[in-house]
Amino acid sequence: MDFAPSARAQELLLRMDAFVQRYLLPHNAAWHAAAQAGSYPPPFLADLKALAREEGLWNLFLPTLREDEPGTRLSNLDYAPLAECMGRLPWAAEVFNCNAPDTGNIELLHRFASAEQRGEWLEPLLDGRIRSAFAMSEPDVASSDPTNLQTTVRRDGTELELSGRKWFITGAAHPDCRLLIVMCRNAGEDPEPGSIHQRHSMVLVPLEAPGVQVLRNIPVLHHHAPEGHCEILLQGVRVPESSLLGEWGAGFAMAQARLGPGRVHHCMRSIGQCELALQLAAERTLERQMFGRYESDFSNVQDWLAESRIEIDQARLLVLRTAWLLDQGSAADAAGTRAQVAAIKVVAARLQTRVVNRAMQVFGAMGLSPDTPLAQFWSWGRALHLMDGPDEVHLRSVARHELAQARGRMGQSSAWFTTPEQMRAPPRVR
Repeated sequence: MDFAPSARAQELLLRMDAFVQRYLLPHNAAWHAAAQAGSYPPPFLADLKALAREEGLWNLFLPTLREDEPGTRLSNLDYAPLAECMGRLPWAAEVFNCNAPDTGNIELLHRFASAEQRGEWLEPLLDGRIRSAFAMSEPDVASSDPTNLQTTVRRDGTELELSGRKWFITGAAHPDCRLLIVMCRNAGEDPEPGSIHQRHSMVLVPLEAPGVQVLRNIPVLHHHAPEGHCEILLQGVRVPESSLLGEWGAGFAMAQARLGPGRVHHCMRSIGQCELALQLAAERTLERQMFGRYESDFSNVQDWLAESRIEIDQARLLVLRTAWLLDQGSAADAAGTRAQVAAIKVVAARLQTRVVNRAMQVFGAMGLSPDTPLAQFWSWGRALHLMDGPDEVHLRSVARHELAQARGRMGQSSAWFTTPEQMRAPPRVR
């Protein structure tokens, strides 16, 4: 296994870091001021996106772009360090057209869209002319078990009719959002026993379709994301039958195809935020004094910095290994790769809350304020324990894989046991 990025990826990383330093950080205060004033996206964002595209820093995340589609065609492993770089500044990803949930939605459309759907939705997303949202989780059921989803889709002649309620739908408040990819339960069917994962479909729904209501942008721990984590009501929404994405009943299979690379992106962005939090904390300890000593002189503070460094490096290696496995594309150990994808989600959430919490403690009251990015980083880290599936569900997936492996080798571990009879018997040596 070689987790080192290619020479091309290293060159892109240097260019991206320079771009962030030169163009994005000088606009950071203005971005927050505009978002707080409700002027979102800020007027300068379009210019920054155009500049990023001119410099070849555009659509960095998708390995399988066609020749006529804009992007860099990086592998998951090569893209991972770029995602970490973007994560340090949470609004940076949109500048490079690499922001969630659009990356996952673009991947879905790239793999499953019809020619008509590609022209209507995929091409504008690749060009950055529109934004999109993925509408899956719901308020009235435990969405950690997606078989619970209650939003329905039924066929009615040449149309599909959708009804239900979705919430925490990221991106739906963005002024440029035009598309919802809605996960629905197929209505009017009597599915066969054992077909629980063939009962849902995905439908492409224009945000302005009659019956679609964005009810509110839900704060996450009192933090309002300007692009939104929205509650959406679908009341008798009717779209053409051609709006079905992929095959009827294939919603779960398509959702699984979307998960792997997207989790790598999320986790590397999280690691980028943790890396920045550690840097800020270390510098703070060298300038803050108490009881006649610098904070860096206290052994417990040194332990915090050391533990954060170790944990960040461990998490990065695990995520890079997962990206490498995804790039191998081997079906021989697909279950093992899925377990790794589940594991990194847990690791990233735990990492972010621990590392940022230590940094906030180092900063004192300032760590709770908007003067540093730490409070926002911690809020997002806490949300990661639930968003994209709670930790417990992912731990269950990892445990199931371990138990399946144990069943396959049942009895082979007995050679490691030492019984009294074996201790009394002399070893046989040829």
